[in-house]
Amino acid sequence: MTTMTQQSTRFREFKMPDVGEGLTEAEILKWYVQPGDTVEDGQVVCEVETAKAAVELPIPFDGVVRELRFPESTTVDVGQVIITVDTGGGDAGEEPEPVAAAEPVADAVPLPGNEDGDDAPKVRTPVLVGYGVAESSTKRRPRKGAAPAGAVNGTQAVAVTLTPTEPQAVTDPQAVTDPQAVPGPQDEPEPQAGAVADAGRPLAKPPVRKLAKDLGVDLARVVASGADGIITRADVHAAAAPAPSVPDSAPPAQPAPEAPEPYETPRAEASAPAAGARETRIPVKGVRKATAQAMVGSAFTAPHVTEFVTVDVTRTLKLVEELKSDKDMAGLRVNPLLLIAKALLVAIRRNPEVNAAWDEANQEIVRKHYVNLGIAAATPRGLLVPNIKDADAMTLPQLSAALGELVSTAREGRTSPAAMQGGTVTITNVGVFGIDTGTPILNPGESAILAVGAIKPQPWVHKGKVKPRQVTTLALSFDHRLVDGELGSKVLADVAAILERPKRLITWG
Repeated sequence: MTTMTQQSTRFREFKMPDVGEGLTEAEILKWYVQPGDTVEDGQVVCEVETAKAAVELPIPFDGVVRELRFPESTTVDVGQVIITVDTGGGDAGEEPEPVAAAEPVADAVPLPGNEDGDDAPKVRTPVLVGYGVAESSTKRRPRKGAAPAGAVNGTQAVAVTLTPTEPQAVTDPQAVTDPQAVPGPQDEPEPQAGAVADAGRPLAKPPVRKLAKDLGVDLARVVASGADGIITRADVHAAAAPAPSVPDSAPPAQPAPEAPEPYETPRAEASAPAAGARETRIPVKGVRKATAQAMVGSAFTAPHVTEFVTVDVTRTLKLVEELKSDKDMAGLRVNPLLLIAKALLVAIRRNPEVNAAWDEANQEIVRKHYVNLGIAAATPRGLLVPNIKDADAMTLPQLSAALGELVSTAREGRTSPAAMQGGTVTITNVGVFGIDTGTPILNPGESAILAVGAIKPQPWVHKGKVKPRQVTTLALSFDHRLVDGELGSKVLADVAAILERPKRLITWG
Protein backbone atom coordinates (compact mmCIF):
# COMPACT_ATOMS: atom_id res chain seq x y z
CA MET A 1 0.00 0.00 0.00
CA THR A 2 2.85 2.36 0.85
CA THR A 3 4.57 1.68 -2.46
CA MET A 4 1.37 2.36 -4.42
CA THR A 5 0.83 5.62 -2.57
CA GLN A 6 4.38 6.73 -3.29
CA GLN A 7 4.03 5.85 -6.95
CA SER A 8 0.75 7.79 -7.28
CA THR A 9 2.41 10.77 -5.58
CA ARG A 10 5.53 10.50 -7.69
CA PHE A 11 3.97 10.28 -11.15
CA ARG A 12 1.67 13.19 -11.98
CA GLU A 13 -0.54 13.45 -15.04
CA PHE A 14 -1.22 16.64 -16.98
CA LYS A 15 -4.58 16.66 -18.75
CA MET A 16 -5.65 18.62 -21.80
CA PRO A 17 -7.21 21.78 -20.37
CA ASP A 18 -10.12 23.77 -21.76
CA VAL A 19 -8.08 26.67 -23.15
CA GLY A 20 -11.20 28.42 -24.42
CA GLU A 21 -14.79 28.76 -23.40
CA GLY A 22 -16.62 25.46 -23.84
CA LEU A 23 -14.10 23.85 -26.20
CA THR A 24 -14.14 20.05 -26.24
CA GLU A 25 -10.95 19.15 -28.13
CA ALA A 26 -7.58 20.44 -29.30
CA GLU A 27 -4.92 19.25 -31.73
CA ILE A 28 -1.33 18.83 -30.55
CA LEU A 29 0.76 20.84 -33.00
CA LYS A 30 4.23 20.54 -31.46
CA TRP A 31 5.92 18.90 -28.50
CA TYR A 32 8.74 20.96 -26.99
CA VAL A 33 9.90 18.18 -24.65
CA GLN A 34 10.65 14.46 -24.93
CA PRO A 35 10.74 11.62 -22.39
CA GLY A 36 13.70 12.08 -20.07
CA ASP A 37 13.67 15.88 -20.26
CA THR A 38 13.52 17.87 -17.05
CA VAL A 39 10.66 20.38 -16.85
CA GLU A 40 9.93 23.20 -14.44
CA ASP A 41 6.68 24.70 -13.19
CA GLY A 42 5.45 27.13 -15.86
CA GLN A 43 7.60 25.74 -18.67
CA VAL A 44 5.84 25.42 -22.03
CA VAL A 45 5.73 21.76 -23.03
CA CYS A 46 3.58 21.82 -26.16
CA GLU A 47 1.58 23.95 -28.57
CA VAL A 48 -2.02 23.02 -29.32
CA GLU A 49 -4.60 24.32 -31.76
CA THR A 50 -8.21 24.68 -30.74
CA ALA A 51 -11.16 25.74 -32.84
CA LYS A 52 -10.26 29.33 -32.02
CA ALA A 53 -6.50 29.75 -31.75
CA ALA A 54 -3.08 28.15 -31.30
CA VAL A 55 -1.94 28.34 -27.69
CA GLU A 56 1.02 27.09 -25.67
CA LEU A 57 0.48 24.87 -22.62
CA PRO A 58 2.74 25.29 -19.56
CA ILE A 59 3.30 22.38 -17.18
CA PRO A 60 2.08 23.11 -13.61
CA PHE A 61 4.77 21.16 -11.73
CA ASP A 62 8.46 20.23 -11.72
CA GLY A 63 9.87 16.84 -12.68
CA VAL A 64 11.15 14.59 -15.44
CA VAL A 65 9.01 13.74 -18.45
CA ARG A 66 8.10 10.07 -18.25
CA GLU A 67 5.68 9.64 -21.16
CA LEU A 68 4.03 11.59 -23.97
CA ARG A 69 0.62 10.00 -24.43
CA PHE A 70 -0.14 11.35 -27.92
CA PRO A 71 2.02 12.15 -30.97
CA GLU A 72 1.91 15.45 -32.83
CA SER A 73 -1.05 16.15 -35.16
CA THR A 74 -3.37 14.16 -32.87
CA THR A 75 -6.73 15.61 -31.80
CA VAL A 76 -7.27 15.07 -28.08
CA ASP A 77 -10.44 15.55 -26.05
CA VAL A 78 -10.39 18.01 -23.18
CA GLY A 79 -9.67 16.15 -19.93
CA GLN A 80 -7.53 13.40 -21.45
CA VAL A 81 -4.02 12.87 -20.04
CA ILE A 82 -1.41 14.08 -22.54
CA ILE A 83 1.84 13.86 -20.54
CA THR A 84 3.09 12.04 -17.44
CA VAL A 85 5.81 13.58 -15.26
CA ASP A 86 7.98 11.95 -12.60
CA THR A 87 7.98 14.55 -9.82
CA GLY A 88 10.17 12.47 -7.50
CA GLY A 89 7.44 12.25 -4.84
CA GLY A 90 7.30 9.82 -1.90
CA ASP A 91 9.48 9.70 1.24
CA ALA A 92 12.52 11.94 1.11
CA GLY A 93 14.79 9.22 2.52
CA GLU A 94 13.98 6.62 -0.13
CA GLU A 95 15.39 6.28 -3.59
CA PRO A 96 12.60 6.46 -6.19
CA GLU A 97 11.92 3.15 -7.88
CA PRO A 98 13.05 3.06 -11.50
CA VAL A 99 10.49 2.27 -14.18
CA ALA A 100 10.90 -1.24 -15.55
CA ALA A 101 12.84 -1.31 -18.79
CA ALA A 102 13.59 -4.12 -21.22
CA GLU A 103 17.36 -3.52 -21.33
CA PRO A 104 19.19 -0.88 -19.35
CA VAL A 105 21.49 1.17 -21.55
CA ALA A 106 24.04 2.00 -18.93
CA ASP A 107 24.86 1.68 -15.29
CA ALA A 108 24.01 4.46 -12.88
CA VAL A 109 26.47 7.33 -13.28
CA PRO A 110 27.80 8.89 -10.05
CA LEU A 111 27.93 12.65 -9.97
CA PRO A 112 30.37 14.55 -7.76
CA GLY A 113 29.04 16.30 -4.66
CA ASN A 114 29.59 19.91 -3.66
CA GLU A 115 32.97 21.51 -3.26
CA ASP A 116 33.04 20.98 0.52
CA GLY A 117 32.51 17.26 0.14
CA ASP A 118 29.63 17.23 2.63
CA ASP A 119 27.11 15.62 0.32
CA ALA A 120 27.40 12.08 -0.94
CA PRO A 121 27.67 11.67 -4.71
CA LYS A 122 24.30 11.65 -6.44
CA VAL A 123 23.25 8.73 -8.60
CA ARG A 124 21.48 9.07 -11.91
CA THR A 125 19.15 6.21 -12.69
CA PRO A 126 17.82 5.64 -16.22
CA VAL A 127 14.02 5.83 -16.21
CA LEU A 128 13.43 4.67 -19.79
CA VAL A 129 15.45 2.74 -22.33
CA GLY A 130 17.83 5.13 -24.03
CA TYR A 131 17.14 8.06 -21.70
CA GLY A 132 18.87 9.56 -18.70
CA VAL A 133 17.46 11.84 -16.05
CA ALA A 134 18.58 15.35 -16.99
CA GLU A 135 20.03 17.50 -14.22
CA SER A 136 18.88 20.76 -15.73
CA SER A 137 15.81 21.95 -17.62
CA THR A 138 15.89 21.35 -21.34
CA LYS A 139 14.66 24.92 -21.75
CA ARG A 140 18.18 26.28 -21.73
CA ARG A 141 20.19 29.00 -23.35
CA PRO A 142 23.85 28.84 -24.50
CA ARG A 143 26.38 29.67 -21.81
CA LYS A 144 28.78 32.53 -22.24
CA GLY A 145 32.40 31.44 -22.54
CA ALA A 146 31.51 27.78 -22.94
CA ALA A 147 34.21 25.25 -23.73
CA PRO A 148 34.77 24.26 -27.37
CA ALA A 149 32.81 21.40 -28.85
CA GLY A 150 33.99 18.08 -27.50
CA ALA A 151 35.53 19.56 -24.35
CA VAL A 152 34.19 19.13 -20.83
CA ASN A 153 33.76 22.10 -18.53
CA GLY A 154 36.37 21.69 -15.79
CA THR A 155 36.59 18.30 -14.14
CA GLN A 156 32.87 17.84 -13.50
CA ALA A 157 30.75 16.11 -16.11
CA VAL A 158 27.27 14.69 -16.35
CA ALA A 159 25.89 11.89 -18.46
CA VAL A 160 24.49 12.95 -21.80
CA THR A 161 20.72 12.78 -22.21
CA LEU A 162 19.88 10.71 -25.24
CA THR A 163 16.86 11.11 -27.47
CA PRO A 164 15.99 8.83 -30.37
CA THR A 165 15.69 11.76 -32.79
CA GLU A 166 19.06 13.35 -32.15
CA PRO A 167 21.62 12.34 -34.78
CA GLN A 168 24.49 12.58 -32.27
CA ALA A 169 22.95 10.07 -29.83
CA VAL A 170 25.67 7.76 -28.46
CA THR A 171 25.06 4.07 -28.96
CA ASP A 172 28.16 2.73 -27.25
CA PRO A 173 27.30 1.94 -23.60
CA GLN A 174 30.90 2.56 -22.55
CA ALA A 175 30.71 6.05 -24.04
CA VAL A 176 27.62 6.77 -21.98
CA THR A 177 29.07 5.53 -18.70
CA ASP A 178 32.33 7.41 -19.18
CA PRO A 179 31.77 10.92 -17.81
CA GLN A 180 34.63 12.27 -19.89
CA ALA A 181 33.32 10.82 -23.16
CA VAL A 182 30.71 13.39 -24.09
CA PRO A 183 29.73 16.83 -22.77
CA GLY A 184 26.42 17.03 -20.92
CA PRO A 185 23.58 19.42 -21.67
CA GLN A 186 25.00 22.12 -19.40
CA ASP A 187 28.36 22.03 -21.17
CA GLU A 188 26.93 22.61 -24.62
CA PRO A 189 29.12 24.97 -26.68
CA GLU A 190 27.63 28.38 -27.33
CA PRO A 191 26.09 28.63 -30.81
CA GLN A 192 27.77 31.22 -32.96
CA ALA A 193 25.64 33.76 -34.84
CA GLY A 194 25.41 32.80 -38.49
CA ALA A 195 26.16 29.14 -37.83
CA VAL A 196 23.85 26.30 -38.61
CA ALA A 197 22.38 24.70 -35.53
CA ASP A 198 23.75 21.18 -35.87
CA ALA A 199 23.61 19.88 -32.30
CA GLY A 200 20.57 19.50 -30.09
CA ARG A 201 17.41 21.49 -30.50
CA PRO A 202 17.81 24.72 -32.56
CA LEU A 203 17.23 27.91 -30.58
CA ALA A 204 14.02 29.63 -31.71
CA LYS A 205 10.94 31.13 -30.15
CA PRO A 206 7.59 29.27 -30.47
CA PRO A 207 6.16 31.67 -33.12
CA VAL A 208 9.28 31.14 -35.23
CA ARG A 209 8.93 27.37 -34.86
CA LYS A 210 5.28 27.63 -35.95
CA LEU A 211 6.33 29.68 -39.01
CA ALA A 212 8.96 27.10 -39.91
CA LYS A 213 6.38 24.31 -39.64
CA ASP A 214 3.93 26.19 -41.89
CA LEU A 215 6.63 26.82 -44.51
CA GLY A 216 8.08 23.30 -44.28
CA VAL A 217 11.50 24.50 -43.12
CA ASP A 218 13.77 22.26 -41.01
CA LEU A 219 15.13 24.49 -38.24
CA ALA A 220 18.20 22.27 -37.92
CA ARG A 221 19.29 23.48 -41.37
CA VAL A 222 18.56 27.18 -40.84
CA VAL A 223 21.44 29.63 -40.51
CA ALA A 224 20.83 31.63 -37.31
CA SER A 225 21.55 35.37 -37.34
CA GLY A 226 20.00 36.37 -34.00
CA ALA A 227 21.85 37.06 -30.78
CA ASP A 228 23.38 33.95 -29.15
CA GLY A 229 22.51 31.85 -32.18
CA ILE A 230 18.73 32.31 -31.97
CA ILE A 231 16.86 31.73 -35.23
CA THR A 232 14.70 34.67 -36.33
CA ARG A 233 11.69 34.94 -38.64
CA ALA A 234 13.92 36.45 -41.32
CA ASP A 235 16.19 33.39 -41.13
CA VAL A 236 13.21 31.08 -41.70
CA HIS A 237 11.98 33.13 -44.66
CA ALA A 238 15.49 33.11 -46.11
CA ALA A 239 15.69 29.33 -45.78
CA ALA A 240 12.27 28.94 -47.41
CA ALA A 241 13.15 31.10 -50.41
CA PRO A 242 13.86 28.92 -53.47
CA ALA A 243 17.31 29.22 -55.03
CA PRO A 244 17.49 30.37 -58.67
CA SER A 245 17.55 27.41 -61.05
CA VAL A 246 20.16 28.93 -63.43
CA PRO A 247 22.51 31.13 -61.41
CA ASP A 248 24.60 32.24 -64.41
CA SER A 249 21.78 33.59 -66.59
CA ALA A 250 18.90 34.19 -64.18
CA PRO A 251 18.37 37.74 -62.90
CA PRO A 252 19.10 38.49 -59.23
CA ALA A 253 16.48 37.17 -56.85
CA GLN A 254 13.94 39.82 -55.91
CA PRO A 255 12.91 40.26 -52.27
CA ALA A 256 9.58 38.79 -51.29
CA PRO A 257 6.81 41.35 -51.94
CA GLU A 258 5.27 42.91 -48.90
CA ALA A 259 1.68 41.97 -48.14
CA PRO A 260 -0.67 44.52 -49.79
CA GLU A 261 -2.35 45.19 -46.46
CA PRO A 262 -0.92 44.45 -43.01
CA TYR A 263 -3.89 42.56 -41.66
CA GLU A 264 -4.02 39.97 -44.41
CA THR A 265 -1.52 37.15 -43.81
CA PRO A 266 -0.83 34.92 -46.85
CA ARG A 267 -1.67 31.25 -46.47
CA ALA A 268 1.04 28.64 -46.55
CA GLU A 269 1.25 26.96 -49.94
CA ALA A 270 -0.26 23.49 -50.11
CA SER A 271 2.21 20.65 -50.52
CA ALA A 272 2.54 19.22 -54.01
CA PRO A 273 0.43 16.08 -54.63
CA ALA A 274 2.17 12.76 -55.01
CA ALA A 275 3.02 11.62 -58.51
CA GLY A 276 -0.02 10.07 -60.16
CA ALA A 277 -2.40 11.11 -57.38
CA ARG A 278 -5.81 12.20 -58.62
CA GLU A 279 -7.18 13.35 -55.27
CA THR A 280 -5.88 14.77 -52.01
CA ARG A 281 -7.87 14.52 -48.79
CA ILE A 282 -7.27 17.16 -46.12
CA PRO A 283 -8.73 16.61 -42.64
CA VAL A 284 -10.98 19.46 -41.54
CA LYS A 285 -10.18 20.33 -37.95
CA GLY A 286 -9.15 23.16 -35.68
CA VAL A 287 -9.82 26.67 -36.94
CA ARG A 288 -11.00 25.55 -40.38
CA LYS A 289 -13.57 23.21 -38.87
CA ALA A 290 -14.86 25.88 -36.51
CA THR A 291 -15.01 28.43 -39.34
CA ALA A 292 -16.98 26.07 -41.57
CA GLN A 293 -19.50 25.33 -38.82
CA ALA A 294 -19.85 29.00 -37.92
CA MET A 295 -20.40 30.11 -41.52
CA VAL A 296 -23.05 27.45 -42.13
CA GLY A 297 -24.79 28.41 -38.90
CA SER A 298 -24.65 32.10 -39.77
CA ALA A 299 -25.84 31.68 -43.35
CA PHE A 300 -28.85 29.57 -42.36
CA THR A 301 -29.76 31.41 -39.16
CA ALA A 302 -29.42 35.13 -39.86
CA PRO A 303 -31.29 36.45 -42.93
CA HIS A 304 -28.53 38.19 -44.87
CA VAL A 305 -29.00 41.34 -46.95
CA THR A 306 -26.09 42.87 -48.88
CA GLU A 307 -25.94 46.39 -50.31
CA PHE A 308 -23.24 47.92 -52.51
CA VAL A 309 -21.86 51.38 -53.23
CA THR A 310 -19.02 52.55 -55.46
CA VAL A 311 -17.16 55.58 -54.16
CA ASP A 312 -14.34 57.94 -55.14
CA VAL A 313 -11.65 57.64 -52.42
CA THR A 314 -9.03 59.88 -54.00
CA ARG A 315 -9.16 62.39 -51.14
CA THR A 316 -8.85 59.59 -48.59
CA LEU A 317 -5.65 58.34 -50.23
CA LYS A 318 -4.23 61.87 -50.18
CA LEU A 319 -5.03 62.12 -46.47
CA VAL A 320 -3.25 58.81 -45.89
CA GLU A 321 -0.08 60.25 -47.43
CA GLU A 322 -0.36 63.40 -45.31
CA LEU A 323 -0.83 61.39 -42.12
CA LYS A 324 2.30 59.37 -42.84
CA SER A 325 4.37 62.53 -42.41
CA ASP A 326 2.45 63.75 -39.35
CA LYS A 327 4.60 63.69 -36.20
CA ASP A 328 1.62 62.46 -34.12
CA MET A 329 1.52 59.32 -36.30
CA ALA A 330 5.26 58.71 -36.22
CA GLY A 331 6.11 55.03 -35.89
CA LEU A 332 2.54 53.94 -36.66
CA ARG A 333 1.31 52.10 -39.73
CA VAL A 334 -0.99 54.37 -41.74
CA ASN A 335 -2.95 52.90 -44.63
CA PRO A 336 -6.44 53.11 -46.17
CA LEU A 337 -7.75 50.45 -43.76
CA LEU A 338 -7.16 52.80 -40.83
CA LEU A 339 -9.42 55.50 -42.31
CA ILE A 340 -12.00 52.95 -43.49
CA ALA A 341 -12.19 51.58 -39.94
CA LYS A 342 -12.56 55.10 -38.54
CA ALA A 343 -15.27 55.89 -41.09
CA LEU A 344 -17.25 52.81 -40.09
CA LEU A 345 -16.96 53.71 -36.40
CA VAL A 346 -18.29 57.23 -37.11
CA ALA A 347 -21.16 55.78 -39.16
CA ILE A 348 -22.08 53.48 -36.25
CA ARG A 349 -22.02 56.45 -33.88
CA ARG A 350 -24.48 58.24 -36.17
CA ASN A 351 -26.63 55.11 -36.47
CA PRO A 352 -26.24 53.24 -33.13
CA GLU A 353 -29.15 50.87 -33.81
CA VAL A 354 -26.95 48.90 -36.21
CA ASN A 355 -24.64 47.85 -33.38
CA ALA A 356 -26.78 45.07 -31.90
CA ALA A 357 -27.19 41.32 -31.52
CA TRP A 358 -30.12 38.89 -31.71
CA ASP A 359 -30.87 36.87 -28.56
CA GLU A 360 -32.77 33.87 -29.87
CA ALA A 361 -33.35 32.27 -26.47
CA ASN A 362 -35.01 35.33 -24.96
CA GLN A 363 -36.36 36.76 -28.22
CA GLU A 364 -34.66 40.09 -27.57
CA ILE A 365 -32.53 42.57 -29.47
CA VAL A 366 -29.41 43.41 -27.47
CA ARG A 367 -28.12 46.84 -28.35
CA LYS A 368 -24.40 47.31 -27.72
CA HIS A 369 -23.09 50.64 -26.41
CA TYR A 370 -19.54 49.75 -27.38
CA VAL A 371 -17.93 48.64 -30.63
CA ASN A 372 -15.55 45.68 -30.73
CA LEU A 373 -14.27 46.04 -34.28
CA GLY A 374 -13.34 42.72 -35.92
CA ILE A 375 -10.73 42.49 -38.67
CA ALA A 376 -10.88 39.37 -40.83
CA ALA A 377 -7.38 37.95 -41.29
CA ALA A 378 -6.34 35.11 -43.61
CA THR A 379 -3.66 33.08 -41.84
CA PRO A 380 -1.95 29.75 -42.63
CA ARG A 381 -4.27 28.14 -40.04
CA GLY A 382 -7.41 29.53 -41.65
CA LEU A 383 -9.65 32.57 -41.32
CA LEU A 384 -9.41 34.40 -37.99
CA VAL A 385 -11.44 37.42 -36.88
CA PRO A 386 -9.76 39.02 -33.87
CA ASN A 387 -11.36 42.25 -32.72
CA ILE A 388 -10.25 45.54 -31.20
CA LYS A 389 -12.04 46.06 -27.90
CA ASP A 390 -13.84 49.42 -27.48
CA ALA A 391 -12.54 50.68 -30.82
CA ASP A 392 -15.17 53.44 -30.83
CA ALA A 393 -13.47 55.13 -27.85
CA MET A 394 -10.02 55.28 -29.51
CA THR A 395 -8.29 58.21 -31.15
CA LEU A 396 -6.79 57.74 -34.61
CA PRO A 397 -3.25 57.04 -33.28
CA GLN A 398 -4.66 54.59 -30.72
CA LEU A 399 -6.67 52.82 -33.41
CA SER A 400 -3.57 52.60 -35.62
CA ALA A 401 -1.52 51.11 -32.79
CA ALA A 402 -4.27 48.58 -32.01
CA LEU A 403 -4.44 47.51 -35.66
CA GLY A 404 -0.66 47.08 -35.73
CA GLU A 405 -0.72 44.90 -32.61
CA LEU A 406 -3.57 42.82 -34.02
CA VAL A 407 -1.59 42.25 -37.22
CA SER A 408 1.68 41.20 -35.58
CA THR A 409 -0.13 38.90 -33.16
CA ALA A 410 -2.08 37.18 -35.94
CA ARG A 411 1.02 36.74 -38.12
CA GLU A 412 2.97 35.12 -35.28
CA GLY A 413 0.09 32.78 -34.44
CA ARG A 414 -0.37 34.26 -30.97
CA THR A 415 -4.00 35.37 -31.32
CA SER A 416 -5.76 34.35 -28.11
CA PRO A 417 -9.34 33.01 -27.92
CA ALA A 418 -10.34 36.10 -25.93
CA ALA A 419 -9.24 38.34 -28.81
CA MET A 420 -11.75 36.62 -31.10
CA GLN A 421 -14.75 36.80 -28.78
CA GLY A 422 -17.27 39.55 -28.26
CA GLY A 423 -17.07 41.21 -31.69
CA THR A 424 -19.95 43.46 -32.80
CA VAL A 425 -19.10 44.42 -36.42
CA THR A 426 -16.35 43.30 -38.81
CA ILE A 427 -14.31 44.59 -41.75
CA THR A 428 -12.99 42.22 -44.40
CA ASN A 429 -10.64 43.45 -47.12
CA VAL A 430 -11.03 41.38 -50.28
CA GLY A 431 -9.36 44.15 -52.27
CA VAL A 432 -5.88 42.93 -51.32
CA PHE A 433 -6.53 39.96 -53.60
CA GLY A 434 -7.55 42.22 -56.51
CA ILE A 435 -11.27 41.55 -55.99
CA ASP A 436 -13.73 44.39 -56.66
CA THR A 437 -16.42 43.31 -54.21
CA GLY A 438 -18.27 40.37 -52.67
CA THR A 439 -21.15 39.37 -50.42
CA PRO A 440 -19.55 38.67 -47.03
CA ILE A 441 -21.17 36.34 -44.49
CA LEU A 442 -21.77 37.69 -41.01
CA ASN A 443 -19.51 36.61 -38.20
CA PRO A 444 -21.86 34.71 -35.81
CA GLY A 445 -23.38 36.97 -33.18
CA GLU A 446 -22.65 40.19 -35.08
CA SER A 447 -25.03 42.52 -36.89
CA ALA A 448 -22.98 43.68 -39.89
CA ILE A 449 -19.82 43.12 -41.91
CA LEU A 450 -18.22 45.57 -44.35
CA ALA A 451 -16.29 44.26 -47.36
CA VAL A 452 -13.75 46.59 -48.99
CA GLY A 453 -12.88 46.03 -52.65
CA ALA A 454 -9.74 46.83 -54.58
CA ILE A 455 -8.89 50.54 -55.00
CA LYS A 456 -8.21 51.20 -58.69
CA PRO A 457 -7.91 54.24 -60.96
CA GLN A 458 -11.10 54.52 -62.99
CA PRO A 459 -12.74 57.18 -65.18
CA TRP A 460 -15.02 59.21 -62.91
CA VAL A 461 -17.10 62.33 -63.31
CA HIS A 462 -15.46 64.90 -61.05
CA LYS A 463 -16.58 68.55 -61.07
CA GLY A 464 -18.39 68.02 -64.34
CA LYS A 465 -15.47 66.42 -66.14
CA VAL A 466 -14.42 62.83 -66.66
CA LYS A 467 -11.12 62.30 -64.87
CA PRO A 468 -9.13 59.31 -63.60
CA ARG A 469 -9.92 58.89 -59.90
CA GLN A 470 -9.15 56.28 -57.25
CA VAL A 471 -12.36 54.26 -56.89
CA THR A 472 -13.46 51.30 -54.76
CA THR A 473 -16.65 49.36 -54.10
CA LEU A 474 -18.00 48.74 -50.60
CA ALA A 475 -20.41 45.95 -49.67
CA LEU A 476 -22.32 45.84 -46.39
CA SER A 477 -24.03 42.63 -45.28
CA PHE A 478 -26.35 42.83 -42.27
CA ASP A 479 -28.80 40.75 -40.29
CA HIS A 480 -32.27 41.72 -41.53
CA ARG A 481 -33.82 40.77 -38.17
CA LEU A 482 -31.85 43.63 -36.60
CA VAL A 483 -31.23 46.01 -39.47
CA ASP A 484 -33.84 46.96 -42.02
CA GLY A 485 -33.06 48.34 -45.47
CA GLU A 486 -33.26 51.98 -44.39
CA LEU A 487 -30.83 51.60 -41.49
CA GLY A 488 -28.40 49.51 -43.50
CA SER A 489 -28.47 52.02 -46.35
CA LYS A 490 -27.78 54.92 -43.97
CA VAL A 491 -24.75 53.19 -42.49
CA LEU A 492 -23.26 52.32 -45.88
CA ALA A 493 -23.99 55.78 -47.27
CA ASP A 494 -22.29 57.43 -44.28
CA VAL A 495 -19.15 55.31 -44.72
CA ALA A 496 -19.02 56.18 -48.43
CA ALA A 497 -19.58 59.90 -47.73
CA ILE A 498 -16.71 60.00 -45.23
CA LEU A 499 -14.31 58.22 -47.58
CA GLU A 500 -15.27 60.57 -50.40
CA ARG A 501 -14.73 63.65 -48.22
CA PRO A 502 -12.64 62.57 -45.20
CA LYS A 503 -12.97 66.01 -43.53
CA ARG A 504 -16.34 64.66 -42.37
CA LEU A 505 -14.36 62.68 -39.83
CA ILE A 506 -14.03 66.02 -38.06
CA THR A 507 -17.50 67.45 -38.63
CA TRP A 508 -19.35 64.17 -37.98
CA GLY A 509 -16.97 62.60 -35.49
